Amino acid sequence: MTPATVLVPGMRGHVPAHWQTRLERLLPNARMVPPLGARHASLDDRVALLDWVIRDVDGPVVLVAHSAGCLTTVHWAARHDGNVVGALLVTPPDLATPLPPQYPSLAELRGNGWLPVPSRPLPFPSIVAASSNDALGAYDQVLDLADAWGSRIHDLGPVGHMNPDSGFGPWPGAFALIHELTSAVSLAG
Repeated sequence: MTPATVLVPGMRGHVPAHWQTRLERLLPNARMVPPLGARHASLDDRVALLDWVIRDVDGPVVLVAHSAGCLTTVHWAARHDGNVVGALLVTPPDLATPLPPQYPSLAELRGNGWLPVPSRPLPFPSIVAASSNDALGAYDQVLDLADAWGSRIHDLGPVGHMNPDSGFGPWPGAFALIHELTSAVSLAG
């Protein structure tokens, strides 16, 4: 059985030109976790929504998370289990440096449970796609997160935060990474 793709958005919510929004339309059996937006900083609410979407899928799931969605994913994995067979974690923020003004402050994130970021290996295979010039995640810090999570690193090069503000809409490279995470499950099913 081919896993369903569950897309886990970051803080900004629904962005029509975002690569995740485009993937949702292109991948069969893809679902987007309902976005809450940057002013709704509750990690517990985001983890609960992710858990609800995962449990609503009949069969295996591969998670495709961006930005704060990566942190939602690792917090979910620390609290829950489910039929998750892999995760693609794209440009996770490091939460070691202040975020731009359109995002909650680090103090607000800390107060809403985002810190500390879990630092245990994930219970499923994972790939961290890291940008060498992401203002929200210093490359060395993101490599440390990937190491703690037991994730393989995929170096994206200098692509900023991998969002429309950085010049990205479509991301054809996502398909190969998702296929890498799903191929073993698809062959076994």
